[in-house]
Amino acid sequence: MMVLDSTLITTWIMIGIIWLLIWVLSRRLATSPGLLQTAVEGVVVSIENAIREVAPQHAQTLMPLVGSLWVFLIIANLSGLIPGVHSPTRDLSATAALALVVFLSTHWYGIRLLGIKQYLRHYLKPSPILLPFHLIGEITRTVALAVRLFGNMMSLEMAALMFLMVAGFLAPVPILMLHVIEALVQAYIFGMLALFYVAGSLQYQQQRQAGDTNA
Repeated sequence: MMVLDSTLITTWIMIGIIWLLIWVLSRRLATSPGLLQTAVEGVVVSIENAIREVAPQHAQTLMPLVGSLWVFLIIANLSGLIPGVHSPTRDLSATAALALVVFLSTHWYGIRLLGIKQYLRHYLKPSPILLPFHLIGEITRTVALAVRLFGNMMSLEMAALMFLMVAGFLAPVPILMLHVIEALVQAYIFGMLALFYVAGSLQYQQQRQAGDTNA
């Protein structure tokens, strides 16, 4: 039986807000964009350029995944600034779900590129003896991705709460600025790590495929 906790409810609300914003913005596209459309297009182009720097051959393929992660994480991390709302990313179950999405996406793109048999075969190279180490690496990388974001966001909110308890509300602006900066940094790092994992797997598979073809 599924339990509706605050993390799940907040996440659904944010997904609904993101969907609504995208729907509204996509219905008012113009060839001569206004200020809002220009700003949104600038964000999209910036995300695409960041992806292209890492994976130039797969920028269009990875844009939906990485772009969605960045947008969601920025909103999720900053939601902790709303009074009475806790950021979903301070919950290990939420960060574990995001890490699982990255884990599954890495294999999904690899299977689409090579086919399932050829993709699974790469775990036996260069020697079948290394299969356990490949599997352990996949698991530990996913766990580290989830725990890292959870730990940083939890410690950020705890530090802000303790600072307010000690200093009161005499210095709220520095705390808010610290929270905003750290929230953006954590969203960026998680998105970049996801991009490195997926793009690295795709590029590795392409190299292996090219090597097998030449051989």
